[in-house]
Amino acid sequence: MAAVSGLMWRPLEQVSGLLRRHFHWTAPAALQVTVREAINQSMDEELERDEKVFLLGEEVAQYDGAYKVSRGLWKKHGDKRIIDTPISEMGFAGIAVGAAMAGLRPICEFMTFNFSMQAIDQVINSAAKTYYMSGGPMDIETIEASVMKTNHLITVEGGWPQFGVGAEVCARIMEGPAFNFLDAPAVRVTGADVPMPYTKILEDNSIPQVKDIIFAIKKTLNI
Repeated sequence: MAAVSGLMWRPLEQVSGLLRRHFHWTAPAALQVTVREAINQSMDEELERDEKVFLLGEEVAQYDGAYKVSRGLWKKHGDKRIIDTPISEMGFAGIAVGAAMAGLRPICEFMTFNFSMQAIDQVINSAAKTYYMSGGPMDIETIEASVMKTNHLITVEGGWPQFGVGAEVCARIMEGPAFNFLDAPAVRVTGADVPMPYTKILEDNSIPQVKDIIFAIKKTLNI
């Protein structure tokens, strides 16, 4: 109480001076940059780090980009690394996809998101699917080894039963050496042979479900 009473009898200026705390201010630890500057610096770093990296797009070179995202890169890295393209999003997006397939590392700039929709076929078909559509010949040796080990074969796919992957696998096994190791006929679990319905309940029932796979297992094991 003595300390408190002592403060109470002091002038207001002295009391506020005793209670005021002083903090030590330092400069911000992080560098403040805009999104545009951050993208520009990132591309510059990658261009310096890997000679396979290059930038292509509309007005990205001599004009420094429509929104100056590529400012200074053409002067620093030259025509072979910073490439101006015609106004054809579909065209230079395809070039970028092909270059990536050949082992290069392209940065493909679309001026705006709206323009990128002009190249949507290259994005969702060429870029997204080519890898999964070019995995090489079907590895029938691994499938045969599995059949010889388990003595059974069940294929599961979401497509229609006719001309599907499961049909091809079954045909290969029937024609190959693994056929003699089967203890039961091969079983296919596929989608229903109907056009895909839009109602969720009907859609769920038109593609393979867990219960369908369990039924196929019990059927081939005769249990």
